[in-house]
Amino acid sequence: MHELSIAESIVDIVRENLAANGSGAVKSVRVRVGELAGVVPDSLDFCFIAITNGTPLEGAKLEIEKTNIVAHCQDCGVDSKVEGLVFQCPVCTSTNIQVVSGNELQVVEIEIDDEKIIDH
Repeated sequence: MHELSIAESIVDIVRENLAANGSGAVKSVRVRVGELAGVVPDSLDFCFIAITNGTPLEGAKLEIEKTNIVAHCQDCGVDSKVEGLVFQCPVCTSTNIQVVSGNELQVVEIEIDDEKIIDH
């Protein structure tokens, strides 16, 4: 279950930002997870709750923002959402595409006592 190591990394990022920006009660942590990241959101949330239990992050809410797979067609220039496992342009049917989003895995916001210390 790699969600446990991802949750540990999220906690490390939060702790680093707390050290750099002062302390306070962490209310929420928002992460962006792309469809291609291979992360099961429920498992990530479960792991986050488990490893923050009994720590200063206990009770912080993990907000998971899912992003779709979007590809750019190198032939016709259209950006489109990839549906299922069909990686081809819906306009010209070309398979000459480049994935431009959907593999994200990043902490985008940490809310501490109504103050946001990371805001992407």
